[in-house]
Amino acid sequence: MSRIAYAAAMLMMVAGYAAADPVAAERLSEGRRIAETWCANCHLVGPAAPGPAADAAPPFHAIAAMPSTTAMSLRVFLSTPHSRMPDYRLTNDQIDAVSDWILSQGAR
Repeated sequence: MSRIAYAAAMLMMVAGYAAADPVAAERLSEGRRIAETWCANCHLVGPAAPGPAADAAPPFHAIAAMPSTTAMSLRVFLSTPHSRMPDYRLTNDQIDAVSDWILSQGAR
Protein backbone atom coordinates (compact mmCIF):
# COMPACT_ATOMS: atom_id res chain seq x y z
CA MET A 1 0.00 0.00 0.00
CA SER A 2 1.41 3.38 -0.95
CA ARG A 3 2.12 5.92 1.75
CA ILE A 4 -0.64 8.19 0.43
CA ALA A 5 -3.20 5.38 0.33
CA TYR A 6 -2.20 4.33 3.85
CA ALA A 7 -2.52 7.93 5.09
CA ALA A 8 -5.96 8.21 3.50
CA ALA A 9 -7.05 4.93 5.10
CA MET A 10 -5.81 6.11 8.51
CA LEU A 11 -7.66 9.42 8.15
CA MET A 12 -10.86 7.58 7.27
CA MET A 13 -10.40 5.29 10.29
CA VAL A 14 -9.81 8.26 12.61
CA ALA A 15 -12.82 10.08 11.14
CA GLY A 16 -15.00 7.01 11.73
CA TYR A 17 -13.60 6.69 15.23
CA ALA A 18 -14.41 10.37 15.90
CA ALA A 19 -18.00 9.89 14.79
CA ALA A 20 -18.39 6.85 17.03
CA ASP A 21 -16.69 8.25 20.15
CA PRO A 22 -15.58 11.90 20.22
CA VAL A 23 -13.78 11.49 23.58
CA ALA A 24 -11.72 8.57 22.27
CA ALA A 25 -11.00 10.49 19.07
CA GLU A 26 -9.74 13.45 21.12
CA ARG A 27 -7.42 11.14 23.05
CA LEU A 28 -6.17 9.66 19.78
CA SER A 29 -5.51 13.16 18.46
CA GLU A 30 -3.66 14.05 21.68
CA GLY A 31 -1.58 10.89 21.34
CA ARG A 32 -0.63 11.84 17.81
CA ARG A 33 0.33 15.36 18.95
CA ILE A 34 2.51 14.00 21.76
CA ALA A 35 4.11 11.44 19.44
CA GLU A 36 4.88 14.08 16.81
CA THR A 37 6.36 16.34 19.50
CA TRP A 38 8.38 13.86 21.56
CA CYS A 39 8.74 10.59 19.63
CA ALA A 40 9.26 11.67 16.02
CA ASN A 41 12.92 12.48 16.58
CA CYS A 42 13.60 8.74 16.62
CA HIS A 43 10.41 6.95 15.43
CA LEU A 44 8.23 7.20 12.35
CA VAL A 45 5.02 7.97 14.25
CA GLY A 46 2.46 7.86 11.43
CA PRO A 47 2.00 7.43 7.71
CA ALA A 48 1.93 11.15 6.91
CA ALA A 49 4.49 12.17 9.55
CA PRO A 50 8.02 13.17 8.62
CA GLY A 51 10.52 10.43 9.31
CA PRO A 52 13.34 10.52 11.82
CA ALA A 53 16.91 11.28 10.83
CA ALA A 54 17.94 7.65 11.47
CA ASP A 55 16.11 4.33 11.43
CA ALA A 56 17.50 2.98 14.72
CA ALA A 57 14.07 3.04 16.42
CA PRO A 58 11.18 1.01 15.00
CA PRO A 59 8.28 2.84 13.34
CA PHE A 60 5.03 2.89 15.31
CA HIS A 61 3.26 0.69 12.74
CA ALA A 62 5.90 -2.02 13.34
CA ILE A 63 5.51 -1.70 17.12
CA ALA A 64 1.72 -1.94 16.79
CA ALA A 65 2.03 -5.06 14.63
CA MET A 66 4.08 -6.97 17.20
CA PRO A 67 2.02 -9.75 18.83
CA SER A 68 3.25 -8.65 22.27
CA THR A 69 2.02 -5.07 21.83
CA THR A 70 -1.07 -4.33 23.91
CA ALA A 71 -2.34 -1.27 25.74
CA MET A 72 -0.95 -2.76 28.96
CA SER A 73 2.47 -3.61 27.52
CA LEU A 74 2.77 -0.08 26.12
CA ARG A 75 1.72 1.41 29.47
CA VAL A 76 4.39 -0.59 31.29
CA PHE A 77 7.05 0.20 28.69
CA LEU A 78 6.30 3.93 28.60
CA SER A 79 6.21 4.11 32.41
CA THR A 80 9.62 2.50 32.84
CA PRO A 81 12.90 4.32 32.14
CA HIS A 82 14.96 2.77 29.35
CA SER A 83 18.59 3.48 28.57
CA ARG A 84 17.90 3.84 24.84
CA MET A 85 14.95 6.23 25.21
CA PRO A 86 14.77 9.69 26.75
CA ASP A 87 12.79 9.89 29.99
CA TYR A 88 10.01 12.35 29.15
CA ARG A 89 8.00 11.54 32.30
CA LEU A 90 4.64 11.39 30.59
CA THR A 91 1.50 11.56 32.73
CA ASN A 92 -0.83 8.56 32.88
CA ASP A 93 -3.25 10.34 30.52
CA GLN A 94 -0.43 11.10 28.08
CA ILE A 95 0.75 7.48 28.19
CA ASP A 96 -2.79 6.30 27.44
CA ALA A 97 -3.06 8.75 24.55
CA VAL A 98 0.29 7.76 23.03
CA SER A 99 -0.55 4.07 23.51
CA ASP A 100 -3.85 4.57 21.68
CA TRP A 101 -2.03 6.33 18.85
CA ILE A 102 0.58 3.57 18.56
CA LEU A 103 -2.09 0.87 18.53
CA SER A 104 -4.06 2.78 15.89
CA GLN A 105 -1.05 2.54 13.56
CA GLY A 106 -1.49 -1.22 13.40
CA ALA A 107 -5.04 -0.97 12.01
CA ARG A 108 -4.98 -1.53 8.27
